[in-house]
Formats: sequence, structure tokens, C-alpha cells
Amino acid sequence: MTAIAIELPEAVQVASDGIVAFAEQEVMPRHAKLADLFEDPTRLYDSAGRFSNELIAVITEVRMASAQAGFFSMCVPQALGGAGLGHLAYYVAWQALFHRCGPKNWLMLYALAHWAFGPSKLLEQISDRAKTEFLPDLISGKKSMCFGLTEPDAGSDASRLQTKAVADGQGWRVSGRKIWTTNAPIADYCVVFAKMEEGISAFMVPTDSEGFQIQRIIKLFGHIGGDEAEIALDNVYVEPWQLVGEIGKGFSAALYGVSLGRIYNSARSVGYGRWALEAAVEFSKIRNAFGQPIAEYQGITFPLADSAMDLHAAHLMGINAAMLLDAGEPAVKELSMTKAFSVQRGLTAVDRAIQTHGAMGFTNELGLTEAWQALRVVNVADGTNEILKKTIAQRLQKGDLSL
Repeated sequence: MTAIAIELPEAVQVASDGIVAFAEQEVMPRHAKLADLFEDPTRLYDSAGRFSNELIAVITEVRMASAQAGFFSMCVPQALGGAGLGHLAYYVAWQALFHRCGPKNWLMLYALAHWAFGPSKLLEQISDRAKTEFLPDLISGKKSMCFGLTEPDAGSDASRLQTKAVADGQGWRVSGRKIWTTNAPIADYCVVFAKMEEGISAFMVPTDSEGFQIQRIIKLFGHIGGDEAEIALDNVYVEPWQLVGEIGKGFSAALYGVSLGRIYNSARSVGYGRWALEAAVEFSKIRNAFGQPIAEYQGITFPLADSAMDLHAAHLMGINAAMLLDAGEPAVKELSMTKAFSVQRGLTAVDRAIQTHGAMGFTNELGLTEAWQALRVVNVADGTNEILKKTIAQRLQKGDLSL
């Protein structure tokens, strides 16, 4: 059964079904087989808080297995070696993965080329030499990357960027700091954004370059490790072939990367929200209180009905925004609305599911708190809800009243 009347292109539906089947065959069994690893934080992270070598090996296995199965780069443009399925497939596949796998089977994060972890349309602008040197290992899943935009004093306001690229011979020396760079602790390459006289430029930088340092791992919610990092760049030398796009025109690449992040986080929110809602509905049928299932109480079922309405609307918004992007529309207002609405409603759906489960909702076994933590973060990541509402309001004031 489906509540979505929009008929997805066959290629999109086949790819989405295929990657979910891949997750069922390759991701979920790994979590079951390696339960001792995934349930032991001291094995997941090393003493500095970075993913352990044991975990990195498993992550790489998943990426490469997905690449060999034809799923990892399915949304990457054909010119870069992918299948070129576009934004709609990206949204639909991520939503399906999060819905099916939930937060406990999180290796599925590496089954599809995430916009900041792996190849995407963003890399269409790299040089032929960079394509030769970097792309093969990224497309195969052997190596990964990260997106170095945010800085300690430049979060939502990227115009405050302080990292600089100063001319040195035929190339430049890049110095500065980046923060909240996801996947940086294990990435092989980083797209670094830096100010120049001509404007903001972007560079593809190997993370083993001299002067490139992971300064610290950022740990969240009391965990002993994490996948966010602060980066220090000290006179890192880059050459013209490492430019992403043209000199001084890197800001458009940054905006596109953020847009991909908003599609991804919208899909994640709907997927986790649906997973949590279904868990709550099932629990309400079997949990008895005062002589009957709690599903008989409107105090339980009405909030779940609200979540169903919210998630259905968010799902439709996500599909619509992705389709607009595939049609060549900028969809600035629509994508801002989609991301702001989806992350808020997804988080609320998970919170209601926790409430439905009572004290059981807080236990590690269910994974609801993991979903809550993830969605609490994405209410800030890739544009806070406040920034998104500001963007929406500005578009309305400029006459963009189409709804």
C-alpha cells in the first residue's frame, strides 16, 4: 500500500527498492554479526574519539560492496561515473533506507554516496587531473571525503569565512580552521572553502597534505567519540588543478552542497519519523493499562495521528522539492520549507513514539533515543530552522508567493 499518488519514475523506484534490499542483505546482517563491536563504545572509537580501525574497515566494506552492486553512486552524474538518477532518486532512496533500517542499523549511512562523504554532482566542477586522481577511489567506495565550509565564527553566515588562500608561485597556501566537519576524522579528501581577493574559492585537498590536521574530535550527547571534527589548516599548499570550479566562484558550490544536505536531512527525518511511528503503533496494541490496550486511549492515538499527518505532508514536500530541482528550478523557498518542516515534524514524531513507550522509550534496545539525537542535530545542520524561515520570508517579500 502507498499513500503517495505521485508515480515515481520506474528507474527511481527500482533503485530505491534495490538499495533497501542491499541494506537487508549486507548492512543489517553485519550489525547482527558484529553486535559485540557496535554495542561496545571502546571498540567503536579509539582513545582520541576517532572511529576505530576495526570500524573503518567495516564501513569501507559496505561502501565498496554497494559500489560493486551498483547502488553507491547511483545518484552521481554519469559524467563522473555514476548512474545519474538525480535528486528525486536521492531523496526517495535515503527516505527508504532510514525508514527500513532505523537508527540501529546505521551502517546504511555508507550504502549511498552521501553528498559530503562521497562523490556527487558537486564534483562535476573538478579538473580533469583531479577526476583522474581522486574520482576512481571515491566512486569505488575505497576512499571518502568531507566538506570543509563551517568555521568557528562562520556557521549559518558563511560570508564570515576567515580561512584564506594566499598566492604562492603557481598555487596557493591555505590557512584557517574548520569545524563541524562530518566524516573528517576518517576522510581521505576535503573540499576546503577559502577567501581570496577574487572571492571564495573551493579546493580538493587530500587530508594527508602537509599542514592539514584534525585538531580534535567533537563528541556529542555524552558519547566517547564521534564523526565530527575541527580542522586546522596551516599553509597547506594547493595547486590550480585542485580548484573546484573557477577562482572566486566557490560559493555557488557551497550553496549547492548545502542544498543536497537539506534534501538528505529532509529524507532522514521522514524516514526515522515513519520508523518511530510504526514502532509506537505496534507497541500501543500490545501494551495494556487499566485493563485494555493503550491503543484504546485517545491520549495515545491522537498524537500518533498527528504524526501521521505531519510525516505524510513532509514526505510529499520532499518529493516535490526534489522534482523541482531535477527540473532545473532553484527551489530556494520550497527546499527551505521542506527542510524546516521535515526536521521539526520528524523530531516530534520520534518524541511522541518515546512518550508512547513510556520508560521503555529511553532504553538502548529500542533505538528511539538514537533517532531523537540524530534528528535534534539536523534541526541545526545545513541551515537552522530560524535561517530557513528567514529565507522563506525573504522570498515571500520578493514576490515569490507560489504555493
